[in-house]
Amino acid sequence: MANYLRTALLLAALTAIFMGGGFLLAGQTGMIIALLIAAGMNLFAWWNSGEAVLRYYKAREVSDRSHALYRIVEQLAARDGLPMPRVYVIDNPQPNAFATGRGPENAAVAATTGLMQLMNEREVAGVMAHELAHVRHRDTLIMTVTATVASAISMLANFALFFGNNRNNPLGIIGVLAVMVLAPLAAILVQMAISRTREYEADKGGAEICGNPDWLADALEKLEIGSKRIDNDAAEHNPATAHMFIVNPLHANKRDSLFSTHPATANRVTRLREMSFSSTASVDLSPGGPWSDGGGAPRRHGSVPSSGSRRAL
Repeated sequence: MANYLRTALLLAALTAIFMGGGFLLAGQTGMIIALLIAAGMNLFAWWNSGEAVLRYYKAREVSDRSHALYRIVEQLAARDGLPMPRVYVIDNPQPNAFATGRGPENAAVAATTGLMQLMNEREVAGVMAHELAHVRHRDTLIMTVTATVASAISMLANFALFFGNNRNNPLGIIGVLAVMVLAPLAAILVQMAISRTREYEADKGGAEICGNPDWLADALEKLEIGSKRIDNDAAEHNPATAHMFIVNPLHANKRDSLFSTHPATANRVTRLREMSFSSTASVDLSPGGPWSDGGGAPRRHGSVPSSGSRRAL
C-alpha cells in the first residue's frame, strides 16, 4: 500500500510540474490551460492506454497457440489466474519487452524479435512473468499515464522556445529557461522514482508467477548486455516511453547515460538469486513453473529446452 501511495504522489508531482511550466510561460492562465490539458491527456491515456504505444512501436499481434510467445504467456496467465492478455511481437533487434493496458482485463504484453532470438523459453517465460506481474499490479496504467504526461512536459519545453515571450509570463526569460531545462529534468527524476519502485515489485511478482527466480535473473543478464549493444531507434526518438520496458532501451545518446529509469540490473539479479537460494523467500517454487511435472523436475519432452539451450524461438 505504501508503494501505491508513493506512486500516486509521484504522478501528482508530474502533473504539478506540467502546471508549473504552464504558469511560468503564461501565468495563471497558462497554469489553468496546462491543468485542462493534463486532465484531458490523462483521460485519453486511461481510455486508450497502450494502444498508442503499441502503434508507435509497430507491434504485430499474435494469437496462434503454435507461436512460442503466445503459448508461454497463455500458460503463465493461467498459472496466476490472470485474464489472457493480447500478445504482440515488435520487429526490433534489441532484446526487450513491455506490458501495457489499463488493467488485467484489457492488458497487452509485447516482446521484440531480438528477445525471442536471444533467449530460450525458460528465460522468455521469466521476462513475460515479469510483465504479467506489472499487469497484476496494474502498473501498466501508471506507466502509460506517466509516459503521456512526461511527453507533454517535453513538448511544453519545446514550446517555451517559441512562446516564452508571452506578456503574462511572470518571470520573463528566467521562467522560459526554467521550463526548457528544469521541467524536463524534474519529469525525468519523477519517472525514475516511479519506475524503480515498480520494477523491483514486478521482479518479485514475476518470480512468483513463473515459479523460478533464476529464469528471470538469467534473462536480465542477457538483456543488460543485448540492450547496450543494439540500438532501439524508436525508443531513442521517444525517451518518455523508456520506463515501460523491462530494461532501459536507451544508450545511443550521451544524455541517456545521465539518468536511468530502471534500477541497476546487477541489483535486480542479486535480489532474484537471493529469492532462489533463501529458504525464507516468499516465492512459490513448487510446482516449479508451468513446464514442470508434479515432482517439480523440468520436463525433458516438452517445448522448453534445457537451461543451457540457446535455440532461437
